[in-house]
Amino acid sequence: MEAKLTFKYDRQGDILYINKTPPYPEQESEELGDEVIARLNPKTREIENLEVWFFSTRLLRSDLFELPVTAELRLVEKN
Repeated sequence: MEAKLTFKYDRQGDILYINKTPPYPEQESEELGDEVIARLNPKTREIENLEVWFFSTRLLRSDLFELPVTAELRLVEKN
């Protein structure tokens, strides 16, 4: 089963978390630039989580917000 994306915003830290799985200690971190951090599966190097720092500031600076990743989005099938 494919993972659903969850979004969580930390107002105090001004960080948007985009998760396919709950974070775990073994994940590797890689900065993608422009204060976006990817948390990677240590075996497959697949992105499992993203952290977007200074999220609200980005929205105030521009009408467009882009992430430096590609994605294939599909509807979740209902059982």
